[in-house]
Amino acid sequence: MKVAIFGQTYQDDAIDYVAELLDELQKINATVSIEETFYGLLHSKIGSFEHSTFTFSSGLDASFDLFVSFGGDGTVLRAATYVRDLGIPLVGVNTGRLGFLSTFKKEEVRKVVQEFVQGAYHIVERSLVEIASDFPIPEFGDLTFALNEITVSRKDTTSMITVETYLNDEYLTSYWADGLIISTPTGSTGYSLSCGGPVIVPTAKSLVLTPIAPHNLNARPLVISDDTVIRLKVSGREENHLVSLDSRIASLENGKEIIVRKAAFTVKMVEYTSESFLKTLRNKLLWGEDRRN
Repeated sequence: MKVAIFGQTYQDDAIDYVAELLDELQKINATVSIEETFYGLLHSKIGSFEHSTFTFSSGLDASFDLFVSFGGDGTVLRAATYVRDLGIPLVGVNTGRLGFLSTFKKEEVRKVVQEFVQGAYHIVERSLVEIASDFPIPEFGDLTFALNEITVSRKDTTSMITVETYLNDEYLTSYWADGLIISTPTGSTGYSLSCGGPVIVPTAKSLVLTPIAPHNLNARPLVISDDTVIRLKVSGREENHLVSLDSRIASLENGKEIIVRKAAFTVKMVEYTSESFLKTLRNKLLWGEDRRN
């Protein structure tokens, strides 16, 4: 069994749970590779051990059986940029707060290995969105995809922007707002949800357009088919606006068109039998806690 480990944890006690995972992997004689920067952090905290390392550009391939992310949901999003289109199953161990993506409790980290070996899981393929343009965006390089959402938003101003929006080359509307979120089902529990968007199950073949603080109160989130090609053009009082792919941000000149569409590959998320998306919703959103239910 080959396992890759990545983390961005800043809590000293969280390192102890990484050590537990390494101990459990040693029991089954797994081959372990650790992200280079995280490897250095672990070495300074838990002492000497010998494992190979990987980076953005080398060390990972499709032969890995599992990719374990230590941190919050942001760490899982970052992990997706390592996995890319390699098809390595990804699981998140939550050392953060809310954790819709990193659903496994750090206190149960040994079960990540035990239940995987037992086959007590299934794979859920999560769709991604990607951005395309006829001009380079250096900040993104070849990482032009996002697992949660692609967002256009205002920059250097408190004034709203206008987001001219076309679906499959048919004009939809011009959102006058702080911005516009184009979310995958995975991202529906993130930024989109906080802006009033709907929760969508991960397997739905949909995207959501969610305006950010729109001036027109009748501008509501719109669920569309995920094979829709979305074309956007931003105008406003300033010369530039922001485009973000999950946590990665670039500044673009107003008036330039960008295309957003579903990516050609998916990210494989491990869903253990002891966990589920619906169980996560109940736990994180406290559904069913009202005793009147």
